[in-house]
Amino acid sequence: MNSISEDSEPSLFSLSQIMHLMRVEFARAQRYRYPVSCLILSVDRLNELRDLFGYDAKEAILSEVIELLRTSTRSCDFLGRLSDDRFLAIVPHTPADGARVLAERLLAATRQLEFQAEGRALAVTCSIGSSHNQGGDTLFFDAMLAAAEGALTEAQTSGGDRHVGRDPGA
Repeated sequence: MNSISEDSEPSLFSLSQIMHLMRVEFARAQRYRYPVSCLILSVDRLNELRDLFGYDAKEAILSEVIELLRTSTRSCDFLGRLSDDRFLAIVPHTPADGARVLAERLLAATRQLEFQAEGRALAVTCSIGSSHNQGGDTLFFDAMLAAAEGALTEAQTSGGDRHVGRDPGA
C-alpha cells in the first residue's frame, strides 16, 4: 500500500493526508468519469471495551483492525485514520456494489478476530458506512463523505455489526 503517516500506524494516512487524498481522488474521478467509493469503519463498543479491559486492549483491537484493513484492500486504495478511532477507506474505480462487497468482507473478517482480556474471549464487531460517486454524479466530495458518515451512524444505531450504504445524491 502506498502510505505515509505521521501517526504510529505506518500503514495509514493521517487525518489531513487522507482528506487531501480524498479531494484529489474525487476530482480525478469527476474528470475521468470513473466511480469512487468511501467507507468509514468504526469498532463497535470500543470505548466500553477500553473501560472494561484497559487501554492496551483497545490498542490491540485497533492494531488488528488496521492490519485487517491493510490486508483486505488493494494497493491502489487509500486508508486513513479519522478522529474518534474511526477509519476511512477511499476505493477508486469502485461502484456502490463493490463497496458493499468490500464492507461485507470486512465485517466477516472482523467477526473472526480473536482477542483475550483477563482470561476472557472478546467478541469484536464493527460498523461500516459507505457512499460512492458513480463517475461524476456527485458535485462535491463533502456530500459523499457526509453520506458515509450518516450511513455509519445508522449502522451503529441499528445495533452495529453491519454495513449501510448511502447515495450522496439521495
